[in-house]
Amino acid sequence: MTLRSAALIAAACLLPLPAAAHFQLIHVENPIIEGPGDVPLRLIFWHPFENGHVMDMGQPLAFYSVNKGKKTDLMDRLKPITFTGGENAAAAYEASVPVTRAGDYVLVVEPAPYLEPSEDVFIQQLTKVYLNHAELPTDWMEPQGLATEILPLNKPYNIIAGSTFSGQVLAEGKPVPGVEIEVEFMAAEPDLATNTAKSAVAGPMPGGSVVVVSDADGTFTFGVPKAGWWGFAALGSGPAKEHEGKELSQDAVIWVRAWDLE
Repeated sequence: MTLRSAALIAAACLLPLPAAAHFQLIHVENPIIEGPGDVPLRLIFWHPFENGHVMDMGQPLAFYSVNKGKKTDLMDRLKPITFTGGENAAAAYEASVPVTRAGDYVLVVEPAPYLEPSEDVFIQQLTKVYLNHAELPTDWMEPQGLATEILPLNKPYNIIAGSTFSGQVLAEGKPVPGVEIEVEFMAAEPDLATNTAKSAVAGPMPGGSVVVVSDADGTFTFGVPKAGWWGFAALGSGPAKEHEGKELSQDAVIWVRAWDLE
């Protein structure tokens, strides 16, 4: 059990409701891009499964895209906004990513560490999501050299609902065995027109967060039961363990999109 997991359990004992999973979002409405142009997105730190509490995001340390191995800095495209979830409103960001060439676009945000008061722990979720233009796969199977990341082992933007998603947790390029990976369904999606949460299409799971554990090679597999966006957060998988004198949970997060067969 990680230190953060122990802190979550301890915090849950003091709260009237179960502790919920924090998830950094890079949200786009559709990862399948039909033509060239700017794709709008939102950066939100939230609990989307239960349309719960939204956390204030600080200025990200880095935000960029990668297409055919070429990195494009997107920091100058960030604009502060307020996002309103089911419980509260908090600081978030809007931006757009230019899609001009065919292939995969790996979007990466390295957020500033967030101090979670209930745990007295900093959380930094290094997050990836994938777009594809013109059905040409180029970058999705490549690691991006993050301090910690989840490498997808099947294409992350067109998973068939009812099949499985597999990933490998890496830290400094090496597999991380035995790490707890929280699984999140984006039951309430952000409305990009209003910067508010849409109505939830599913309720949170009884028994708290859904968790899988990486094997000796750092890999895991999860059966994806429903179409939509699914997030995976490897808790404390990163090499950094402290920030400003407090414990830091440096997590690897990936979002993947599942679709129903029609």
